[in-house]
Amino acid sequence: MEIFELAAELGRKLKDDKRLIALEEAKKAYESDRGLQKLMIEYEVQQKAMQNEVAKSDRDMQMIEAIQRRTDELYTLITEHAVFAELNRTQAVVNELMNSVNQTIMTQITGEEPSGCTHNCSTCGGCH
Repeated sequence: MEIFELAAELGRKLKDDKRLIALEEAKKAYESDRGLQKLMIEYEVQQKAMQNEVAKSDRDMQMIEAIQRRTDELYTLITEHAVFAELNRTQAVVNELMNSVNQTIMTQITGEEPSGCTHNCSTCGGCH
């Protein structure tokens, strides 16, 4: 099999992995949550307002403080939102999987075991 055929096969296998399926479900939930999307839009608007106010030569410090308070409040609401937290969690799991896959490929190419622990024993040469 050619390299790109193997890569395509790996991609198909990864697409069927429960971790990537969970990430896709989390993305759909994120995109369809109207309340969360409203918070995200307001957060972006507040950040632009902050940039505009800070760029002025006659800055209104009270306005800057008010925008900062609202931005901080929005940040907390967004990051503590269950849908957002699940998206971040599933993305971290997929990132770990992809790092392990890449490390496994590099080990096969170089013949060298990973220099650091990946916390995934399937990629490990043994530490115990």
